[in-house]
Amino acid sequence: MKAEIIAVGTELLLGQIVNSNAQFLSIELAALGIDVYFQTVVGDNLNRLQQAIEIAQNRADVILFTGGIGPTEDDLTKDGLAAALGLNLHIDVPAMEHVQRFFDERKIFMTKNNRKQALMIDGTTPLPNEVGLAVGLAHTHNNKYYIVLPGPPREMKPMFTDKAKPWLLQHALTNEMPIYSKMLKFAGIGESLLEDKLIDLIRNQTDPTIAPYAKEGEVTVRISTKASTEHEAMEKLSALEEQIRIILPEHMYANVDIPLEKLIVDKMLNAGLTLSAAESCTGGLLMESITNIPGSSGMFLGGIVCYSNDMKKKLLNVPEALLEGDEAPGAVSREVAEVLADQARLLSDSDFGLSITGVAGPGSSERKPVGLVYVGIAERNQQTEVFELNLKGTRDNIRLRTTKALLYRLWRRLEQR
Repeated sequence: MKAEIIAVGTELLLGQIVNSNAQFLSIELAALGIDVYFQTVVGDNLNRLQQAIEIAQNRADVILFTGGIGPTEDDLTKDGLAAALGLNLHIDVPAMEHVQRFFDERKIFMTKNNRKQALMIDGTTPLPNEVGLAVGLAHTHNNKYYIVLPGPPREMKPMFTDKAKPWLLQHALTNEMPIYSKMLKFAGIGESLLEDKLIDLIRNQTDPTIAPYAKEGEVTVRISTKASTEHEAMEKLSALEEQIRIILPEHMYANVDIPLEKLIVDKMLNAGLTLSAAESCTGGLLMESITNIPGSSGMFLGGIVCYSNDMKKKLLNVPEALLEGDEAPGAVSREVAEVLADQARLLSDSDFGLSITGVAGPGSSERKPVGLVYVGIAERNQQTEVFELNLKGTRDNIRLRTTKALLYRLWRRLEQR
């Protein structure tokens, strides 16, 4: 069964609002076994809305609308759908009572245009709005299934979950098998190289399917299948997961959708290990990523952002001979990264100390090129390791990629313990 989502609102086309509703609905529909083939955004224009509906009717079985059901003149979704179906509109009495009660309880005068939020298309099923005022609707017509939902996510999500989803299960999905998915998470490898490593599996895929998605510093592979039971689905997905793990054992860190820092925090907490850090060019981004994880206070002891050479010398005991002078390697060097990692660990008496020093841009520093970064890992009773990174991108890209690269190397170290 194929679906199309039509988001109505000129503000979406102008970029004033991000269409997060489509993402939510796509995930929910996939879980129901409904394939979303198209997402359409149309402005507050009746003719263009009717054109979008006509196109969707020719290529989708389920058509969902979000937005355009409020009280103003440009809220036209129900008008457009009613015209497309050749049906009339009427005021739904329970919905009208809900709207009137809202204004009466607040002792606010209700303007006439608010009656529009109680409009229904003849013969359709009302979807009550428990959070807002505009009533939604569901309808079957000529073997097509229509769902109309509000635009505000705080209204749309509960209406879909509590009202529209049960309606779809009852009317449209009597013979559909649900889709089951696993999210495999990778670090320390780019999307293009990962795809190259998995190219035979990708080219020969039938069921389950494989779809890679890239973010800065991490790659996610979603594997999906349709099955009549969860047990049957997990058997198929687990077999494919094992094939992928064998191909990329050093990069696949999880089979659930979690960030790498979450896995590291959990591993260190479970092992009773502690961590500290010293950051220069990333300005605390590494520490922020770790402390964003609930429970990280049990393993992260603290850190220092040491942008200037004076801070490196005074707080982290970096010898001046490494930082300044004609023969000095400079702040952006293996030597300084090693001292920073060692000192971060020693000062806090942590099990691990991490360090970052480099050039994030936009200009060079110490005649070192933008993107040259050194990251260090110090471990109690172990030799400190320093890794050289040569990164491309904007200042923000380099800072984020540096953070992810160091977290990847820490994860690998923890895996080898």
